[in-house]
Amino acid sequence: MARRRNGPGSRHGRDRRAAVVHAHGGRARFTGQAPAAAVVGGGLAGVAAATGLAERGVRVTLYESGPDLGGRLAGWPTRLADGSTVTMSRGFHAFFRQYYNLRGLLRRVDPGLGSLKPLPDYPLRHSSGLHDSFARVPRTPPLSALGFVALSPTFGVRDLARMSPRAALPLLDVRVPEVYEQLDGVSAHDFLARIRFPEAAHHLAFEVFSRSFFADPRELSAAELVLMFHIYFLGSSEGLLFDVPAEPFPTALWDPLRGYLERHGVSVRTSTSVRQVRPQPDGGLNVTTDQDTTRCDALVLALDGAGLRQVVAASPELGDSDWRARIDQLRTAPPFLVSRLWLDRPTAPDRPGFLGTSGYGPLDNVSVLDRWEGEAARWARRTGGSVLELHAYAVSPDADRGAVQAEAVRQLHRIYPETSRARVVDERHEWRADCPMFPVGGYRDRPSVRSPDPAVTVAGDLVRTGLPVALMERAVTSGFLAANAHLERWGVRGQTLWTVPRAGRSLPLRGLAALGG
Repeated sequence: MARRRNGPGSRHGRDRRAAVVHAHGGRARFTGQAPAAAVVGGGLAGVAAATGLAERGVRVTLYESGPDLGGRLAGWPTRLADGSTVTMSRGFHAFFRQYYNLRGLLRRVDPGLGSLKPLPDYPLRHSSGLHDSFARVPRTPPLSALGFVALSPTFGVRDLARMSPRAALPLLDVRVPEVYEQLDGVSAHDFLARIRFPEAAHHLAFEVFSRSFFADPRELSAAELVLMFHIYFLGSSEGLLFDVPAEPFPTALWDPLRGYLERHGVSVRTSTSVRQVRPQPDGGLNVTTDQDTTRCDALVLALDGAGLRQVVAASPELGDSDWRARIDQLRTAPPFLVSRLWLDRPTAPDRPGFLGTSGYGPLDNVSVLDRWEGEAARWARRTGGSVLELHAYAVSPDADRGAVQAEAVRQLHRIYPETSRARVVDERHEWRADCPMFPVGGYRDRPSVRSPDPAVTVAGDLVRTGLPVALMERAVTSGFLAANAHLERWGVRGQTLWTVPRAGRSLPLRGLAALGG
């Protein structure tokens, strides 16, 4: 690892302490006959892996079970009751500025990142009436933490006096992977209780963040929460503001990336599910789909947890017994809801494009899509209406889904009263349960990028990378690392990566953190 310096690297972000992850050296690329690689899964992790391999001349086949690329960021057309054809998806995603490797992937097709649009704030609202905002919070640590405490209404003098500074010391010097050794055995909820974190701030800020992992804080590993605090707050000066795609995911991301892959010789096979993988005596693998069986020299499994379990269970010769058992134990987070509403009138002009919520029943956030997405804005201008999206995370599997949908809309009416007077032109409700769960004590059982078979790697946001990355950035980073592992075997140079610092950035704060060791 090395600190970033001035020069071309500055395009990766504003943080001068962002760290470079040097790839192994070797030939620039294959010339002549190149090996064949199969990448299973066409989401962010799979596309990153296919990109890293194809750019070095590897013959890549990318398999995706869905009709298009995108995985959990896929989009698809749907026809509304008014005759409009629009794009539906699994909902809002925040593209934070410290997602260096995700942004590097997008720069392949959009060098200036013009497909992303910045949102001016990340506001939070609790049903008690408390509001928080990150627009005015300084971005450079430790001023970021001090500024948040000073500006937030959830931190009073009495609250600060009741906190346990010693218990909070791990936040000051987060190290990866050591943070998992320290805190993976504790829940996020219990960790915050140990600190005696102010209840209001717990609900308004940290619960909103922890639920972005689609999990209840009582089930989520404290190590993941603390890592997130490092990535977005004390470990990075990129801040908590973010960008969003200015058009639906297919237009902004997947159509351009598919074209890029195909121009690099990748065979993209959508609507094709891989059923089984069989290692061969010569070190290669046979990949079987419903249509055929194809031999490859390397394999990247870039699937969600359920898909990975299914392929591994159907491939009894893959890996070893310990690896297979750990994959079989992977857990999926509880169901979540994405509701999109096309209304016949606009929301109030001061409504933000995105609002995180707490204390409003199942409702976790509200997006006004026509504030930032081009397709939604064009529909709103044409009809005089608005397009809203509601998210509800960590819903009980036994919940009445119709009741949850209705309650989320009812809470929307509380937050934005003008929506209660609007007629719903049309609506879509997407229920999914395919995000990884990071339970207390689960880190050691998660797969790493490398498997017992050097010809097989694993990628995705469920994978251990040993780097301070999470969510979409973990998916992309693991995809590039999976490609690098194969390229290293073949003596070909890998992809250089970037992360936020792997340890606390302030020497005085690191010294304080050592007192809690």
